Amino acid sequence: MTKAELQERILYRDGLILVINKPAGIAVHGPPGGGEALENYFDALRFGLPRRPSLAHRLDRATSGCLVLGRHPKALRKVGRLFASGQIHKRYWAMASSEPPEEEGLIDLPLQKITGERHQWRMVVDDEGKPSQTDYRLLGRGAAGFWLELKPRTGRTHQLRVHCAQMGFPLVGDTLYGERQPGQSLSLQLHAREVAIPLSKRRPPIVVTAPPPAHMLPLLESCGYLPTSSP
Repeated sequence: MTKAELQERILYRDGLILVINKPAGIAVHGPPGGGEALENYFDALRFGLPRRPSLAHRLDRATSGCLVLGRHPKALRKVGRLFASGQIHKRYWAMASSEPPEEEGLIDLPLQKITGERHQWRMVVDDEGKPSQTDYRLLGRGAAGFWLELKPRTGRTHQLRVHCAQMGFPLVGDTLYGERQPGQSLSLQLHAREVAIPLSKRRPPIVVTAPPPAHMLPLLESCGYLPTSSP
């Protein structure tokens, strides 16, 4: 990724934060032994500051969309407190392979991380796990899937993917928690569509929206999405 390509992905910038449209298929953090990661390119986002920005939260490798960065340590601590206290609201778009049982609802299932052989891990529903809640709403139907809006009330790893799979409508392209469909070669259909950040008590929250990635457009459009629409 070049400096210009990353800068073109900036959705919002002020003196405290940056919000970028993360591409799918790249990890935000590099593996322990080093390797490709989005944060390796953050020097291109300093814009005159002595330090490069830092991640205020994370998105999975396969997830695209709004990613918030703190531009300096004080800003990072402030945004971190907002995330930790649940004051930052996130909205995702996803494509599910099955139709939800209701048009909208709340998924309330505790999640736990388990580690198996070769240190491979996954999240599972477990009564002893951490509380986890997700609001969902059906936005459209198509021949190849169902367009969902997902709003996590908590921020557990893989929460949206596990919740949707457990409720019977796994996300398209999710080979870890869903079922691989014969002949399916689609990437995970999950996009961080919007983030609302209350940086100031005296002003409305900063609301940032990310356009859906190219790999999700065919299925979204089959469900009625138009580039000018913004549910």
